[in-house]
Amino acid sequence: MTATEESGGRPAVVPLLEPRGGIPDVVEDSAALVDVVARFAAGSGPIAIDAERASGYRYSQRAYLVQLRRSGAGTALIDPIACPDLSALSEAVADAEWVLHAASQDLSCLAGVGLHPQRLFDTELAARIAGYERVGLATMSEIVLGHQLAKEHSAVDWSRRPLPRPWLAYAALDVEILVDLRDALEGELARQGKLTWVHEEFAAILAAPPAPPRADPWRRTSGIHRLRGRRQLAIVRALWEARDELARHRDVAPGRLLPDTAIIAAASTSPTTPEALGRLPGWGGKATRRLVATMWPSVERALTLAEADLPRPSAPGDGPPPASRWPDRDPAAAERLTRTRAAVGAIAAEHGLPVENLLSPDLVRRITWTPPEGDADAVAAALRAGGARPWQVELTAAALAAALVAAPHPESAVDD
Repeated sequence: MTATEESGGRPAVVPLLEPRGGIPDVVEDSAALVDVVARFAAGSGPIAIDAERASGYRYSQRAYLVQLRRSGAGTALIDPIACPDLSALSEAVADAEWVLHAASQDLSCLAGVGLHPQRLFDTELAARIAGYERVGLATMSEIVLGHQLAKEHSAVDWSRRPLPRPWLAYAALDVEILVDLRDALEGELARQGKLTWVHEEFAAILAAPPAPPRADPWRRTSGIHRLRGRRQLAIVRALWEARDELARHRDVAPGRLLPDTAIIAAASTSPTTPEALGRLPGWGGKATRRLVATMWPSVERALTLAEADLPRPSAPGDGPPPASRWPDRDPAAAERLTRTRAAVGAIAAEHGLPVENLLSPDLVRRITWTPPEGDADAVAAALRAGGARPWQVELTAAALAAALVAAPHPESAVDD
């Protein structure tokens, strides 16, 4: 079937079931890796690259499969457990552009095996800036290329060995279409006059330092918003930290050891004995029952903490308060936020951009809460200091400066 146009201007969708040239053997030893390095060094053009982790199964976020494809080199599937150092491959293709989809998700685990791109094209980010609303790889493949990718293996346990053949086919197909997608998006971005924008974004991704550890990560426990007491929060913290330590030791995803619902149940009821803990929802399964004796000391310590050692109701922050509190804390700032959000929203709509890709909402709140003194140049300097790229500053500085000094409107209200 040819790719005739369907309604809506999209090409007819053709399922991709098998990689061109078949599924390559998985590279599992140094000799095979040397061959891959030579082939990819001799290839031409951009390199499509992807990595599969075992999120939801393993504690670590390491790569369990690395896929690559380049013109003249074909496709390679590398087992980074058997071949943990891929720095020679990275050096051999250092001059090439690397094409990834949602690069920020994979760059860390690729760096863990010695793969460090010098030039980048992120097809997900490119799609966002081009104005596409749904930017998953399978969706973009259908919309832009007319190819249907099966995604039933996207959340499997990639730490399993040996990897089943259908999983390997899925992995190979992911990199097979990336360069074609890159080329199509580059053309669309050029038509829209946005190529400079995406290149600035890609450079910022490559230059970004590693993310700092999250403060109070236990506060992200699902369901914690239902708790109010500081003692309850202490139980959540204690169980979360005990679970995290055990999960790290066993290299198991924390939620597979003990679900968040079990932690919240314990915090909600504050059990006074191990037996009472074991009767709570989420603790009655065969595996979780065995954890009662391990986890009980953490609960017991939380129950006996001095008042001064209990966690605060909310995490300390270095930025402005939540927007919902602005009308009470600073009504003038709340008025400014309504105006700055409207200004950024209008510019985003004019250029077919998601608001969050035009300017970080956190940066908008910070500048609005404590406005820089001066004109648009002062706002531009504050934006640059906050990490905004040149294209973002050029589009938004003047409008933000005007919004910050505009007379407040009596009917204005701030969103939560």
